[in-house]
Amino acid sequence: MPRRVWRPQTFRGGNVTTDVLLLLAGLAVLVFGAEVLVRSGTNLAARLGISPLTIGLTVVAIGTSMPELAVGIDAAARGNPGLAVGNIVGTNLVNILLILGLSALIAPIPIARRTLYFDLPLMTVSALAVYFLGRGEMLSTRDAWLLLLIGVLYTVGVVILGRREQNGSAKSTLATESESSSTPTRSAFKDVSLLLGSLIVIVIGADLLVRGSVSIAANLGVSDVVIGLTIVAIGTSAPELVTTLVATFRGQRDIAIGNLIGSSVYNIAFVLAITTIVVPGDMPVPAAIRIDLAIVALVSLACIPVFLTHKTVTRIEGALFVRAYCAYLGWLIATRT
Repeated sequence: MPRRVWRPQTFRGGNVTTDVLLLLAGLAVLVFGAEVLVRSGTNLAARLGISPLTIGLTVVAIGTSMPELAVGIDAAARGNPGLAVGNIVGTNLVNILLILGLSALIAPIPIARRTLYFDLPLMTVSALAVYFLGRGEMLSTRDAWLLLLIGVLYTVGVVILGRREQNGSAKSTLATESESSSTPTRSAFKDVSLLLGSLIVIVIGADLLVRGSVSIAANLGVSDVVIGLTIVAIGTSAPELVTTLVATFRGQRDIAIGNLIGSSVYNIAFVLAITTIVVPGDMPVPAAIRIDLAIVALVSLACIPVFLTHKTVTRIEGALFVRAYCAYLGWLIATRT
């Protein structure tokens, strides 16, 4: 029996003020939910003695990617795959160019050996995979399972390497603060409860955000792809921005770089894959976004020589990253609106 293909739903825009309030409320709820999720998840990971870099590459990265997953599934279920795919692509560009660039401007970011030879190659592979798979008109369930396999292999590799590098005193600064700010009797059960509750909050925030975004796009006559690449992508990247900048200011640059690279891998290997799998039918890949998929792949490839040079992202390179994102945003606005 042939698989069904998603059909966009007709959506009429509402009052612009109401739409903007919905969007802002959704962003606020998403950021709050992601913050609680990251803190509770990091607390649990620290109890297990997981190293800071491993926490950054897994727990924090997955936690900060939850808004993208919630938005992607909600948008796709409403018949707006352009918003779902655009959000994922746009978020990865925000992560690598804007947030990493801003972090490097604050302080040069040293690149760990494992990041160079494992995390960065996996990020590049996932970006190239979605580019080649997305060159057709659809992402099939088979494609999604392939991406998901990359994500699973990446996670297993991170955990194995983290165990090898781990020493008894390795603790995350973020986890330490989370624990120190808690009462001595705080239990793992409370952390699990907060984690599950934050997931519900994130889903609610995603629903508000998608409703407002789609309605704004309808009112302005702008495609949902552009809204996903810009407003929604920047908004759902807020958890990554906050987590990375805070980690940078605290000197925990391993968590900063780990969070960004890990989140970029999970956005493609988990968020896009799970969105395609859970919503019936193949995922349409709008023609307008295929060039953006190529840009994500090129940015990932460009990171290789940048990271290898002195094994540090310097302030100059950070400034170039930020300028590159501003140039991309300007090009997007000039050509797509």
